[in-house]
Amino acid sequence: MEKQEIIAVIGLNASGKTQYADRLRKQLASDSVRYIAFCDSYGASTDRSYYLQLRWNQHDIDAETPVAGEVLERSFLLTGPDNEERRTLQAHLYDLFEMRPLLDKYVIALSSGELRKLQLIKTLLARPRTLILDNPFIGLDAETREQLKALLKRLSDEQQLTLYLVLSRAEDVPAYVSRTVWMTPEADFRSTPAPLSDEKREALLRLPTHDDDYQADTVADLRQVSIRYGERTILRNLDWTIRNGERWALSGQNGSGKSTLLSLICADNPQAYACDITLFGRQRGSGESIWDIKRHIGYVSPEMHRSYQRNLPCLQIVASGLKDTVGLYTRANEAEQALCRWWMWLFGVDHLAERPFLTLSSGEQRLVLLARAFVKDPELLILDEPLHGLDARQQRLAKDIIDTFCRRPNKTLIMVTHYEAELPSCITHRKYLNKQL
Repeated sequence: MEKQEIIAVIGLNASGKTQYADRLRKQLASDSVRYIAFCDSYGASTDRSYYLQLRWNQHDIDAETPVAGEVLERSFLLTGPDNEERRTLQAHLYDLFEMRPLLDKYVIALSSGELRKLQLIKTLLARPRTLILDNPFIGLDAETREQLKALLKRLSDEQQLTLYLVLSRAEDVPAYVSRTVWMTPEADFRSTPAPLSDEKREALLRLPTHDDDYQADTVADLRQVSIRYGERTILRNLDWTIRNGERWALSGQNGSGKSTLLSLICADNPQAYACDITLFGRQRGSGESIWDIKRHIGYVSPEMHRSYQRNLPCLQIVASGLKDTVGLYTRANEAEQALCRWWMWLFGVDHLAERPFLTLSSGEQRLVLLARAFVKDPELLILDEPLHGLDARQQRLAKDIIDTFCRRPNKTLIMVTHYEAELPSCITHRKYLNKQL
């Protein structure tokens, strides 16, 4: 290994990239080596106090939970003697990642993209000599991705930093990398992904309709919705009507309120009761239960990925989608298990049915969670950054399934992504959220 190199570790999902990075980290065991795995995490994997709706229930957040500013300051103070160079770096990172307005915010309240910025700042303030970044660009909007690429090159030059970038997407590989470690043969990695097989496409299109589906014209109607946490406004006077059969792309910068908006539709945010919102024909607060709403919705998000910290067999993870729970508290019967295996087959992960969830690569985990979102054949699909960490082959598979699924009657889609290329061709409508100042 040469000093001051920028090395890309590239491969398809489950090719061993993360294991390679972990072995490298152990081999280089030193205080000057830092490693970040950009999985969807809001804290330590042993944090059992976390639950899916915690981010939207601020009254349940411990009063002593460090806010982003406190975490950053602690990281800064632990890095060594105070000096002007460090202060300059800190100020530059705050400005680059637009973190100053967030310094008084609870970490749990950060968006997925904001959390990744926080993780990067904490690590870069430690001034490592070797930095290993596993999927550093996922969850960041396009502008921030380009700014981060430029910053990493600058840091490598100025601080003689050896940098390893562990990547699954060809478009995320910076032009300035000096060496590439191929975990998958380059020809395989760059080959054009095959479309969904005719067998799977026809099987999906032949799925029967359900008599108890919601089939009215309007799926969701939000009128002059505003959401505030303390002094911070997340959404202001938002109107949005989603009609049956529409396929929406929801976009906006990190922290613009996309996940907060989706939490209102998914019945995960208690502030919905104070808003003028109608879901599936029922006014929120008119006596409907959250389960009346959730039974129509298939959902995947970074927050959901974070919630699955128990090492359950993947079949149980998928089956939990039938019950709208995180974890499975009643055993699936034979028919339900067969249904789960069918959807796992569609997503190419049926061979993982008995594997413990936490032993999978992050890409394999995401495919299992996608199968969970589809398993009850929902009328409304809400996919919040669903293709995180997937290579081009798996992205094509997931996009083709989404497209085919939405060809069926009575299917509505809302999808969030920071990558335009991830959007399926079925998109008919777009909504962009501006970040509130």
